[in-house]
Amino acid sequence: SPSQLKTIIPIFTGPWEGKPPGFGQIDTVVHCGSSLSGDMVFSFNFTDVATRWTQAAAQWNKGQFATAESMARVKGQLPFPTLGVHPDTGSEFINRFVYDWCLKEDIEMTRSRPNRKNDNQYIEERNGHIIRKFVGYDRLDCKETVLVLNDLYQTLGVYLNHFVAVRKCVKKIRLGSRYKRVYDKAKTPFQRVMEHELVSDKNKQKLQEIHNQLDMTKLKQKVDEITRRLYDIQRHYGTTLR
Repeated sequence: SPSQLKTIIPIFTGPWEGKPPGFGQIDTVVHCGSSLSGDMVFSFNFTDVATRWTQAAAQWNKGQFATAESMARVKGQLPFPTLGVHPDTGSEFINRFVYDWCLKEDIEMTRSRPNRKNDNQYIEERNGHIIRKFVGYDRLDCKETVLVLNDLYQTLGVYLNHFVAVRKCVKKIRLGSRYKRVYDKAKTPFQRVMEHELVSDKNKQKLQEIHNQLDMTKLKQKVDEITRRLYDIQRHYGTTLR
């Protein structure tokens, strides 16, 4: 039962510093528009804490099988092995099927404290910067959009991870009752992977070869083109765009 699993899956509140690449925070984002009723598309999102490499996948509803499938899809797209995943306490993650999948794949699973968004701050940030920024808040409620959204996330992942620099908060300084965040120099997740001593030379070489083939402008054009296709399909087959 979920309550039994909560005693098995440990709560982790940090520190995240020093965790090697492959330990990521995970979450799902709902594409519901203004109504949570009925069937709809969800996005699964993974952010690697050490390198900020982020990859998303689309699924129909947020059942445990669909969620494990998204986790497997993203695992196959990362440039390093998946070592650990850290969700909130959502039922799509805290279930026997996902837990057993993690055990089988030798992936460590920890979780946030209930109702503590800060325990999962890196993924919350990337949900906004990636999923909401590029896909938006509109309702996606036809199955045909799942395939196209996965197509979008594959291209978007390559574009963002290889070409868009991200700053990492390295420390927080207390100023009276507030905190000031101190950031490092902005780097692309690709650069962070290439510079990280705990990523194998073999994986770096493979990633460098992929990087050498990429054209940033063409990728961005492809992202825009797939996004248009996504909304054409929703308009054609979905119930509403509200």
